[in-house]
Amino acid sequence: MMEKPSEFRASGAPPGSFAATGLGKLYRSGEADVHALRGVELAIAKGEMLVLLGPSGSGKSTLLNILGGLDRPTSGRLWFGDQELTGLDDAGLTRFRRAHVGFIFQFYNLIPSLTALENVRLVTDIAERPMDAAAALDRVGLANRQHNYPAQLSGGEQQRVAVARAIAKQPQVLLCDEPTGALDSATGVHVLAALAEANRELGATVVIITHNVGIAAMARRVIHFRDGQIAREELNERPVAPAEISW
Repeated sequence: MMEKPSEFRASGAPPGSFAATGLGKLYRSGEADVHALRGVELAIAKGEMLVLLGPSGSGKSTLLNILGGLDRPTSGRLWFGDQELTGLDDAGLTRFRRAHVGFIFQFYNLIPSLTALENVRLVTDIAERPMDAAAALDRVGLANRQHNYPAQLSGGEQQRVAVARAIAKQPQVLLCDEPTGALDSATGVHVLAALAEANRELGATVVIITHNVGIAAMARRVIHFRDGQIAREELNERPVAPAEISW
């Protein structure tokens, strides 16, 4: 199993890694308190491929949003390498997201009036060390579709544009919330293969939320969430390629 967060940080954790201690997230819903996270302790290594499994409402997306600087915990601490994210103000979290994180969601969030290439350039125009936008599309197998608009692309192609947009900034971290949730199995494999390549070739830390238990086979470590807590972890001694996943 992974080191404890305190041990992980003591070993000189580099950017691209996370260490969380006692992370909690509390929401008010009318008169009731809703605990989205309850004292989560977690270390994620630089360059790791990690899958988070669990039912809706188990805390997976809340954790992902906190890792990506889109939300703040109400308790606990979170580090990215040696930088404490829970000590940053809103402007600091914005800089963190822009410099280090690529997001991929179930719905593609492409701008309909822009071509695939132009959608990717939205990121490369503001990134610190971007990849060429056309090269990013080539990485996901869409070199011949770069001048097409989203309406001219299939769902799987649109999601691959979203992946290209995320990897084009060459982020240290890719955070993926149900990236294949709206896709059939064959199309989903193409998307997962693009994520696996980003992990392998670019060295990106990749965290994938999914309801699809089969996808867990591509990660060495799988974390199961329940009721805002880590219920258990499991290790895959031989992670499989996306094409070998049983859906």
